[in-house]
Amino acid sequence: MKYKTIAIASGLLLLLTSCKNPSEKELKATKTLSEPAITFQNKGHELIHKLVQKVGDYQTLRNKKDVVYTYTYRVPDGKTDVSTEKYIFDGELSYGEYKQHQRTLPHLEGTMEQGFNGQEFWLKLNGETITDTTALKRVAFARPTNFYWFTMFQKLLDPGLNYEYLDKKTIGPKTYDIVSISFESKNNKPTDIYQLYINEESGLVDQFLFTVADFGVIETPFLMQLEYEQIEDLLIPTKRKYKKSNWDALVTNDPWIEVSWTNIKFNNGLSPEDFEK
Repeated sequence: MKYKTIAIASGLLLLLTSCKNPSEKELKATKTLSEPAITFQNKGHELIHKLVQKVGDYQTLRNKKDVVYTYTYRVPDGKTDVSTEKYIFDGELSYGEYKQHQRTLPHLEGTMEQGFNGQEFWLKLNGETITDTTALKRVAFARPTNFYWFTMFQKLLDPGLNYEYLDKKTIGPKTYDIVSISFESKNNKPTDIYQLYINEESGLVDQFLFTVADFGVIETPFLMQLEYEQIEDLLIPTKRKYKKSNWDALVTNDPWIEVSWTNIKFNNGLSPEDFEK
């Protein structure tokens, strides 16, 4: 028995000493095997993927559960909306409380609340439910639109998107890769088109062109310019301004519409009940 124990121990010692630490090349190969490569549609798709990794992907948002922030929207004549926005990322639940709404349903006086609970859109004024169909159509546009703008870059990797690399363009001292993104159409209904100008040096979108198919803005796009802010581990375009343009991204003499997001706070413990009317 004694000799058998010694033999087993000697065998284990021989096995351990014959093992070597894997090289960096071997570790990299193992990692590659465990993480399947992404198949890109084209160069445009690859650039968008790199952009999303830089600003923070949708899983990063999901991990934060929810967000609360102040949304300010000002048109050139000075009319302004100010709302407290609340979203839950899983399910895309959306709520907005407007203390000031000079451009959105301005005929409704008082505190206006809009919501989407995952199944229906709803509207309340001073705590009373509003059932006017025209007003509810505005809610049905505003709730998903506000949510989309906040999560736009993350959602650029959603299924059903088409990517096209257009060109490289120099504007002033900056060089941009231009990528066009379109959405798969349902029932041949016109869909929005986005044309992103990705800064070659920073990898971020400094500006983009977009249409608003729901309001018939298809032939002549708007030009949106962005400024970013680091919020936790995300880069968020918290300052935006836009105006009418053309497909060459011409900056016209029209005044800018200005949008800002402030007081952004994630993981507030919101629940689906907070989005019920």
